[in-house]
Amino acid sequence: MREMLSKSSKTNQQNLFYSPLSDMLDMNDSLIALSNAIDWKIFENEFSQFYSKDGSPAKPIRLMVGLLILKQLENLSDESIVIQWKRNPYYQYFCGYNEMQVCEPCHSTQLVKFRQRIGKEGMELIFKVSVQLHENKAEEKQVLIDTTVQEKNITYPTDGKLAIKMIHHLHKIVKKEQLNLRRTFVKEIKEHRINLRFFKHPKKIKKAKSSIKRLRTIVGMLIRDISRNLTQDKLSNYTNTFELFDKVRNQQIKDSNKVLSLHESHVYAITKGKDHKKYEYGTKASIVATKDSGVIVGVVSHNKNEHDSKTLEAALISANKTRTTPIKEAICDRGYRGIKEVLGTIISIPGTPLKKDIEYQKQSKREKFKRRAAIEPIIGHLKSDFRLARNYLKGFIGDQINLLLAATAWNLKKWMNIYFFAIISGEMKLLLESINQIKLYYQIFLQLIVIKLIFIHP
Repeated sequence: MREMLSKSSKTNQQNLFYSPLSDMLDMNDSLIALSNAIDWKIFENEFSQFYSKDGSPAKPIRLMVGLLILKQLENLSDESIVIQWKRNPYYQYFCGYNEMQVCEPCHSTQLVKFRQRIGKEGMELIFKVSVQLHENKAEEKQVLIDTTVQEKNITYPTDGKLAIKMIHHLHKIVKKEQLNLRRTFVKEIKEHRINLRFFKHPKKIKKAKSSIKRLRTIVGMLIRDISRNLTQDKLSNYTNTFELFDKVRNQQIKDSNKVLSLHESHVYAITKGKDHKKYEYGTKASIVATKDSGVIVGVVSHNKNEHDSKTLEAALISANKTRTTPIKEAICDRGYRGIKEVLGTIISIPGTPLKKDIEYQKQSKREKFKRRAAIEPIIGHLKSDFRLARNYLKGFIGDQINLLLAATAWNLKKWMNIYFFAIISGEMKLLLESINQIKLYYQIFLQLIVIKLIFIHP
């Protein structure tokens, strides 16, 4: 069901009983400055196509986009941002309201629907606007590129755990379709679940392996029993589910493209060489940031685990979409070995200095590759501050949306910090000027006293 786009209010008439927020808030606050700097009409013109002329009136587009931005900026969930918006007048002003609102702006599920409505293309537009706020700083010729893992919100995958989940899901299908099975295996599953506890212990590993084998057999027996009892029309509704379950129960330890989660089947295991975490389960993400200013100009989420050198093309295409000038040089780490140029962009990788290099060339290369490490704290902040550490959005499209929103939040936070330091430096400059004036007046005052003393006591 599509919603009708509500008409935006064009009157600036003030409420007789409430003072406007612009009179009560600090208009030099960085969040208010950001709300005034963003061109909200871009989103209204672009997203209005997703609404129909009929139906119930929808929430304003600026409100929904503002809530998505604030959610990522403040590292909050959908439920929390709705509650915090009601309590915080600065959030309300950011979303286009000039009067204090005493109720929640919308239900938290409407944020889910809005993300689904605008999709990846809408998030790319929001990200592009955040890049364009930085103007010339986003147009640097040199960029830094690195990959990281965006972990999915799934439990640690084991064969026994997946088998038990499949059995429970099949029991739900039986209950829904009101089928009579030959056997449900409920009591037997309890015994196997106990055998799987501490399955890595040397004394229990043999019993655990036999339990896993038996659980997989039970999954196959239940699938065949359900298929016999369902009509052809109803069976077609569960074809994809049964094919997925067959793939999971037949996969072996050394198989590639293993299914690690039933509800997030696109997730894969990535080894990054970390001592504290051998494997990470999610999707690989490429980050492209400018060399000196640190503005993120491109992000890509990859649906399969590729070598870093094969992710460069998609990363550079994403970065060039948000810029007006092409990238001349990309500075990468040694994980990108094997490629020299992509789409006309030179790929620079640290290595031993050449004999033909003069001292100036050696020094410039050394400083350039030292600067490459600046992308590591950017990735750290994306994970700790902007919800990239664990992705709670469903599917591969959820990985793409969460990555774009995290990069958007980084760019907007950087803009706010620049504005804040500009305000502070301006106040310090005024303070220094006033101190210098006081010093000047004090010197003139002393000179007058000296002159007066000379005339009184020649």
